[in-house]
Amino acid sequence: MPVKLVFGGKLTLSDPKDFPVVIVGQLPHLTSISFDDMKIKLSPRVDKETFDQAVGNLRPSPTDTCPLWLRNATIAALPLKSSRHNTPSRAHSLSKLVKSCLTDQEEYVVIVCEREDAYALGCAVARILPLYSGKSGGASNYTLTVEFLLVGADKEIPLSKDDLHCMSASAHGIRLAAEIVDKPCSHMNTDDFVKEAEVVGRELQITPFIVRGEELKEKGFGGIYNVGRAAEHPPALIVLSHRPQGATKNIAWVGKGIVFDTGGLCIKARQGMCGMKRDCGGAAGILGAFYAAVKLGFTENLHAVFCVAENAVGPLATRTDDVYTHYSGRTVEVNNTDAEGRLVLADGVAYARKDLKADVVVDMATLTGAQGIATGKYHGSIVTNDENMELWCVKAGQNSADLVHPMPYSPELHFREFNSAIADAKNSVADRSNAQVSCAGLYIASNLGFDYPGVWLHIDMAAPVYNGERATGYGVALLATLFGQMSHNSLLKYVAPPVSIQEAMEVENEDSSKKIRRH
Repeated sequence: MPVKLVFGGKLTLSDPKDFPVVIVGQLPHLTSISFDDMKIKLSPRVDKETFDQAVGNLRPSPTDTCPLWLRNATIAALPLKSSRHNTPSRAHSLSKLVKSCLTDQEEYVVIVCEREDAYALGCAVARILPLYSGKSGGASNYTLTVEFLLVGADKEIPLSKDDLHCMSASAHGIRLAAEIVDKPCSHMNTDDFVKEAEVVGRELQITPFIVRGEELKEKGFGGIYNVGRAAEHPPALIVLSHRPQGATKNIAWVGKGIVFDTGGLCIKARQGMCGMKRDCGGAAGILGAFYAAVKLGFTENLHAVFCVAENAVGPLATRTDDVYTHYSGRTVEVNNTDAEGRLVLADGVAYARKDLKADVVVDMATLTGAQGIATGKYHGSIVTNDENMELWCVKAGQNSADLVHPMPYSPELHFREFNSAIADAKNSVADRSNAQVSCAGLYIASNLGFDYPGVWLHIDMAAPVYNGERATGYGVALLATLFGQMSHNSLLKYVAPPVSIQEAMEVENEDSSKKIRRH
């Protein structure tokens, strides 16, 4: 069994001799607490003098640690500064510090923080506890308990049972997403992904809607079908729909689920193909986020749409120059079989508009290598037709530590890159040096329709989906936070952007002509 993760809203009695403990927080927060606050985790192994000296000698540059009792008790300081495009919680540094201190036995992590950072920091611990292991000995088997000591204005009000439920559900979603991404295609083919969606559906009492194999062709899903038709396991469109009583809005999250990407006939180089099991990261993140959102009481209709295929090489593989028809009715001339993610997502967003009548469509994908160049390893790239959504998504990224940064939205300038003489568009740009991340998103948006009256958000997270050789579960906390105002859960509401997306949609519906498209 893998590591079990448990969250606690107050400190419980434990002895470092039997249960190692890591105490971590920003230096001003650590200096604001006393030994009496922490005695319950340290006594009788650590006394007040040792604790005070350790805190006083912390010199984070950017981080610092100090042992309190052998390797079994450690105190660690997070960076002093956080720039405006980083998360104020310093969550990425917390992940590294905690990971370096884990002892592979039952232990505790005490997080000293303000309430506003608790969610991001709890999720940060979940990101470093992978569920999948292909080693003969299996995964580590112990319980890691994360306890919070709040400081600041809310220090007298510990995290509630509802708050801890929020963290547990989000952590499960993060670890589920990471497990799917970590598993190789030998263990996570399209059939396996369908089974994962069915498991989540049973947990949430939702029956998936599934279109598979030749039925995709019959129903007009030309993108998903033709990308995945050469593989041993057939492609699929999977939809999980949460429809609570009283809901008036339809939200659709559409995920790219390429379980392995060879590049097709435009085959990748040997080194470029390693790691392509991660190409399902968008769909995996949406599955984890959907689980968390529904578990925490999502108040509107929420649909998770998974576009699942293996981009394989074989006699049935898509050829360059082939022309196919998307679910939107638009035709595409394939000029790059390694630009397959946008082909499957194009069908997914069209389904969200035509069949699900979605007011908001979010697509998330490991779409372009250019994303890592544009915004790096920590920030996903976003493209959206709505300025408010852009601002909210950046804020949700900072609050959840799934960071994002905007790319230009200018269809009139960039969509011409897909011009085709014989079809509505080609699937890959003519000039790869011209805003690749934006262009890739615009191909997807064209099948939703540039006249789409709702809100569209594209999240390209090719780089932050993994760190080193492990998946991060990126996107789960981001989506849960971004739509937190549509949750019954008080902690999600607290960390969500302050203006409800639902309220914004109502304003926009009153006068769609006032919608801002800033780029």
